[in-house]
Amino acid sequence: MSYEGYLKDFLEISNITVGDTVKITKPGIEHTGMLLEKPDYSNKNTIILKLDSGYNIGIDIKDAKIEKIAEGSKPKIELDPVDKQLSDDKDNLSILSTGGTVASVIDYKTGAVHPAFTADDLLRATPELVDYANINAKAIFNILSENMTPDYWKKIAEKVYDEINNGADGVILAHGTDTMHYTASALSFMIDTPVPVILTGAQRSSDRPSSDAFTNLIASIISAKSDVGEVCVCMHATEDDSYCDLHRGNRVRKMHTSRRDTFTSINMDPLAKIVDEKVVMNDNEVSYTHRGEKELSINTDLGEKVALVKMYPGINSELIDLYVDKGYNGLVIEGTGLGHCSDDVIDSISRATDEGIPIVITSQCIFGHTNMNVYSSGRRLLQNNVIGVADMIPETAYTKLLWATGQSDDMNEVYSIMRTNLKGEMSTNLSQKYFIKN
Repeated sequence: MSYEGYLKDFLEISNITVGDTVKITKPGIEHTGMLLEKPDYSNKNTIILKLDSGYNIGIDIKDAKIEKIAEGSKPKIELDPVDKQLSDDKDNLSILSTGGTVASVIDYKTGAVHPAFTADDLLRATPELVDYANINAKAIFNILSENMTPDYWKKIAEKVYDEINNGADGVILAHGTDTMHYTASALSFMIDTPVPVILTGAQRSSDRPSSDAFTNLIASIISAKSDVGEVCVCMHATEDDSYCDLHRGNRVRKMHTSRRDTFTSINMDPLAKIVDEKVVMNDNEVSYTHRGEKELSINTDLGEKVALVKMYPGINSELIDLYVDKGYNGLVIEGTGLGHCSDDVIDSISRATDEGIPIVITSQCIFGHTNMNVYSSGRRLLQNNVIGVADMIPETAYTKLLWATGQSDDMNEVYSIMRTNLKGEMSTNLSQKYFIKN
């Protein structure tokens, strides 16, 4: 990140640029060092110096004076070429990044960092990949996953479509783990894919001995060569490195803040496990779409405004009214238990559906089915034209309702889409089998 605003003006006044040696003085403080690039996460009033000791420090420029000691040039790294070992006998796989880098190179002596995401970077960090496929890697954009939006989902879908249309035998999407399951679910509705589309990430960064990045990436490469023709998530299945699970993209959820086996298939088994560099399909328990079974197509029409609302004791009906007044296209409500809402919000829900706003009920229990016929509170919701969506998880219901409201503005048509199992996102068979793994 370059210096901007007040910091940029502060440096330009003294004709100072990155790479110059400077002296900064403040009351009781004096430091001399080389001016470095400014990291994204640093304080907005801070400049970064590389000291002679080798340490980097940040200095707040408040009450500071700066003097150029010697002119320099921006630190850079000369990267060695890599042998990509391209072969007609290998699958052609694309790796797309939505944020950060899979491989960064840093020169701790000069402070230079090479953050570009290219096939060369990837192969420098994980040269083993050339044994599995011809790799084409590129960055789509650079954001933290908590900043993901539906507009970004559209761009991702378009890029994935382009890669497949241009001949990719599989696509791997490197993604932050916090919202990975939202993106996977959204992609599952926006794209019909004849090849595997695999989302993966890491709970622990690649500079840590306990990192899961390498194992997840290799397992995803192997998964992208498999017979699956779906959008999937491939991540650690255990706390050690014994194997990874391949999850259907709209039936998976992040279930722990830090464990490496955080991703779990909900209300179904994983599609497969990747063990000993082989994809072992779980087709005795789960059916899946095979490679080449569907023609490539894309539909990125999404509704403008859909909200995900959680029921809680003391919820005020004004919350539902607010979404209606703001012109939302639909609401997903995480109901309690089998899919219940407080009596206090029934009138507001009735108002919403009367105005043609579809309201879908899921359960905040995560595992199990909604069933609003059991208790009177659920039956009142049904009487007010609210629907349940079987065992669909809340995040999937949210992404599907966004997509459904992009297909039609008629509430009954939207409800028809939501009740239809399009991409394996829901099942009608109730099973007590599925619950949190031990």
